[in-house]
Amino acid sequence: MDPERYDAPQFGRAAREPGNKWAYWYYKPAHIPRDLPLEPLTVKALSDADAALGRLQGVSALIQDPELLIGPYLTQEAVASSRIEGTRTSLEEVLQDEASGQATKSEDVAEVKAYLAATRQGFELIKSWPLSQRLVLELHRTLLTGVRGQERHPGEFRRMPVWVGSTTDSPTTVAYVPPLPSDLPELIADWEAYVNVPDLSPTLVRCALMHYQFETIHPFLDGNGRIGRLLINLMLMEEGRMTTPLLYLSGYIEAHRQTYYQRLQSVRERGEMQEWLQFFLTGVRRSAEDATTRSERLVGLREGYLEEAATSRANLSGLVTLLFANPYLTVKRVQDATGLTNQGARNLIQDAERRGWLQAAGRSGRGGRHYWVARAVMDVIEEPLAYD
Repeated sequence: MDPERYDAPQFGRAAREPGNKWAYWYYKPAHIPRDLPLEPLTVKALSDADAALGRLQGVSALIQDPELLIGPYLTQEAVASSRIEGTRTSLEEVLQDEASGQATKSEDVAEVKAYLAATRQGFELIKSWPLSQRLVLELHRTLLTGVRGQERHPGEFRRMPVWVGSTTDSPTTVAYVPPLPSDLPELIADWEAYVNVPDLSPTLVRCALMHYQFETIHPFLDGNGRIGRLLINLMLMEEGRMTTPLLYLSGYIEAHRQTYYQRLQSVRERGEMQEWLQFFLTGVRRSAEDATTRSERLVGLREGYLEEAATSRANLSGLVTLLFANPYLTVKRVQDATGLTNQGARNLIQDAERRGWLQAAGRSGRGGRHYWVARAVMDVIEEPLAYD
């Protein structure tokens, strides 16, 4: 890490402790700034993001049983957030794996499912726990237990120095070396105080600062990015800006991955906090706009299916609920959800096939289970993200 590049003392400084076991330069962040002044461009980005998030919240409030739409959104967020960190899998692979009800064989899929488990855990815990060290450690334990990285001390803050770069980098060649373990208690305590003692800054600005500082502290040996992105939705929920987690911000970050990392680093090196805020707020706006459009289309599709199901004696309405929670179906999944016999579940699937709701999607391996997919639902979910 080149200390000459770090010239923004209001946000932190390059430091070195020659007498310490760690003799390399590293970055020592300042505390999170309170009541940060906003430039006109940032104010405009904030206004647009607030409006878009408000529209998304309004749409989710009008949806009957909005929880039914959460499943694909959470899975999409988990896939994108994990891909940012190098995991290679697709939304279809994860949904199909979940629908199978069988043990996961792919390590990549297992990592995404661990992120999903941490996400769902977070949404439950935030109802009664504050954003805190305790919450973060619980989520980290869930994220890394039983998957690649479990040797990286799940549920524990790191006790050794790290640097952010490739496997061939060293502390002298990387652009960024996070603070030393001895700095973490003070920095994490300040982070915790910031998220729990609101200042006069707008929620979305506080959220951007919270995420920046968490990534800069880099408190874990592994999983920092995934936990940091999960905390965005949790903070928005805790502060009442979202009641239903339909904001899919990792898709925007994945589409602009290099800019994302550059904007974080530019705060540390040159103090370009306004540019980071503008990037983050633009991401919230575009993600909220995208989620609003998709939600409206999914709701329209579901209402059409339910109207058609109302004219049938079969338990088609129950099938509609299933295929919107996860568009991949197996006979076993339909049986478990409806209580039908094997033949009854097959008949229901065949009825949905005749109506054009489902189509065969093959089977999982030789002798594996047959799958059907609600292609119209998947088309809405998988449509490329229309980001600036």
